[in-house]
Amino acid sequence: MAPFFNTLILLGALQGFIISSILFFTKTNKQANRLLAVLILLIALASFNLYGNYVNWFGSAIIRLVFDVIPLVIVMPVGPLIYFYIQSSLTPDFKITKKQRRHFYPALIDLIPSFTVIIFIIGVTTKLLKNHPGPWGEFIDTCNVYSDIPRWISITLYAWLSYRYLAAYRISHPAGLNGQSTNFKWLQQFIRAFIIFQAIWFVYLVPYVIPKYTGWMLDTFDWYPIYIPMAVLIYWLGIKGYMLQANSIQKKTAVASNVLPEEIIRQTISALIRSMEVDQLFLNPELNVALLSRHTGIPQKTISAVLNQHMQKSFNEFINAYRINAFIKKAGQPEMEQLTIAGIATECGFNSQATFQRTFKEITGTSPSAYLKTTVKTG
Repeated sequence: MAPFFNTLILLGALQGFIISSILFFTKTNKQANRLLAVLILLIALASFNLYGNYVNWFGSAIIRLVFDVIPLVIVMPVGPLIYFYIQSSLTPDFKITKKQRRHFYPALIDLIPSFTVIIFIIGVTTKLLKNHPGPWGEFIDTCNVYSDIPRWISITLYAWLSYRYLAAYRISHPAGLNGQSTNFKWLQQFIRAFIIFQAIWFVYLVPYVIPKYTGWMLDTFDWYPIYIPMAVLIYWLGIKGYMLQANSIQKKTAVASNVLPEEIIRQTISALIRSMEVDQLFLNPELNVALLSRHTGIPQKTISAVLNQHMQKSFNEFINAYRINAFIKKAGQPEMEQLTIAGIATECGFNSQATFQRTFKEITGTSPSAYLKTTVKTG
């Protein structure tokens, strides 16, 4: 199985190099795509390093020395990259400030083996140190083992912070997630993938860092329990990254081929908001694009184009966000206490309880009953 696993690792690394290059030089959503590109590149470099060692690419003394000085395994920045990628994906104008760059300072842990090699080379060259690499090699090996502890802690911490950030974003943007519903679902999947990987790594890491089991773990399992999931992660991130790019380009093409005058866009958005907030058409359970078109006098194609291209929402997302907001307001009124959740939902325009339950959870992140219990407790 080893040749098969090695091939998976190599293909994962190659795909990582390709997709990270595509993402880094893309012209849309530059900040987020570049952060994701660097993240994928770091995982790909670690996989490439492992494969190179398996097939003895670094057998030459000169090549080995070069890659002892230039590390390929750099893990500490992965956590901050995850955290900042999620923020920049939801906030297009997000920028990493000088203060936030401090999150990358712990990457020095990854450079300790390289610094050790450089110090040894300088020491031997200047004759300040004896040419006895044994103790230095042992120090590097020990460092490589125990540096995985802060690496695991770092990624786990930032994954948790990212999860909290997503939860807070959903609560602060209950009405349609500010047009980011599709992107938000991808980010949820993204962070769950890293949480699963951290769980797998933890199972391997615990016996690995215990000295009497370190050798046994490597002899029995080698690094495959970690690097095969890493290869899968690269494949998944690569496919998803490419699909997101393709969808982004497709949307831009669609917008470019169906450009509406700014005045029409402004008037349509104003009419759509007025029909919801003033006329409260969303209370009509039979409301559809045709009825909305007749009410506003705006063609159906124009309404759909403005919703999809300029408000980043489908018709149902736009209408149901108002219905959920109405439910939240009505549920807190004393006169509504005699009604069931289903009754209040019907009053707000929902004619399907399944649709109401699903929509409520998508927007608020919790079920209606759980939300109301929390509201009662905090109220």
